[in-house]
Amino acid sequence: MEDPFSFLDVQGWRPGLERIEGMLEEWGNPQKGMKVVLVGGSNGKGSTTAMLSSILREAGFSVGSFYSPHMLDPAERIQVNGRNISEGTMELYANRVRGWVDSGKEISYFEALTASAYDYFQANGVDWAVMEVGMGGRLDATNVAEEELSVITSISLEHTRWLGDTLEKIAFEKAGIIKKGPCVSASGLAPIRERAAGRGVPLYVLGEDFWCAAKELGAERTVLDYDGKGRMDGVEIRMLGVHQMRNAALAIRAAEELGIGEERIRNGIAKARMRGRMEVLRRGPLVVADVAHNPEGAAALAEGIGIFGGRKRIVVFGCMKDKDWKAVLGKLAPVADKFIFVKADMERAEEPGKLLEEGRKYAESESAGSVREGMRKAVGDAGGSGMVLITGSLAIMGEAYSELGVL
Repeated sequence: MEDPFSFLDVQGWRPGLERIEGMLEEWGNPQKGMKVVLVGGSNGKGSTTAMLSSILREAGFSVGSFYSPHMLDPAERIQVNGRNISEGTMELYANRVRGWVDSGKEISYFEALTASAYDYFQANGVDWAVMEVGMGGRLDATNVAEEELSVITSISLEHTRWLGDTLEKIAFEKAGIIKKGPCVSASGLAPIRERAAGRGVPLYVLGEDFWCAAKELGAERTVLDYDGKGRMDGVEIRMLGVHQMRNAALAIRAAEELGIGEERIRNGIAKARMRGRMEVLRRGPLVVADVAHNPEGAAALAEGIGIFGGRKRIVVFGCMKDKDWKAVLGKLAPVADKFIFVKADMERAEEPGKLLEEGRKYAESESAGSVREGMRKAVGDAGGSGMVLITGSLAIMGEAYSELGVL
């Protein structure tokens, strides 16, 4: 669908809560009408949100899920019980926001979508809203809610212009979602510990208070053993890769904290899905999509790609200008036999020529005039036994999926 909120600055990020607080106050503060889980961090937020949402649904709750950004359709961002908000309802919210802007008040794209999500969830009577935090946390629009529980996934250097140039500074911003409820975290960085202690809330850190270990890492499924409040052996998840095992451990520990039993956790985790996360799109040649948009995500992808065997890998890559794409390419280089660089159809996308210059330092490289052309080249180069890996920005995924007919 066309994005009905596109009249707002889609890429602009403006820290501060005063704008969304004003809008939600006029809308009756819908965020107070449900229990909220905030999921922050640098990588794995979407997957963890999907897993915890699935567990809560399996436990019999009505669940609103908020994701950012979307891959193919803006309606993906706002879901109730796994179903996207309808196009008509999105347009109604967009018109409501347009009236706010036309009256001389300010709101950003992300703030408007967040406010719409909270209101939509309240209108649909959800029991829980699981909210993927956008950039940062402390000043992120999702953080207007008093959370029952917060989850912080891995922390890496990202958005340093806004969040700070060290892991500690970034962790300080991420930790701002800890206000009321206990926190389950993949990181034990000092700012997270200090925030939890200052708020007087329990903090549970992966590797210290709960653990996971790989039992099976394959091209069809991931199986882990978990030890937290209780022990669960042989937990199966459909999302592939060792990094998804860690995300699953966070979701399991969060679910335990919410009082959900083992059977519901196992069933919910097994049913969780998230597009563009080590997603197999086609076989013969094998085509896999993974949104590795920062160095840590690229490192996780490189670590996990071996599950598909030692076949020739053609990497189709495109990204935004403001990403640390040189570091991303450095992480991907060991698993790339060839790079094909493409550009998404948007102003913020980096020019393939610049990517090509860097890529040639590592592997055979070429550029393509479009994502579609790049995909066709890659499939041809991979042959019947090779592999095409589509990665980098979410922005190239829609065009790649369309070319493959897997929308």
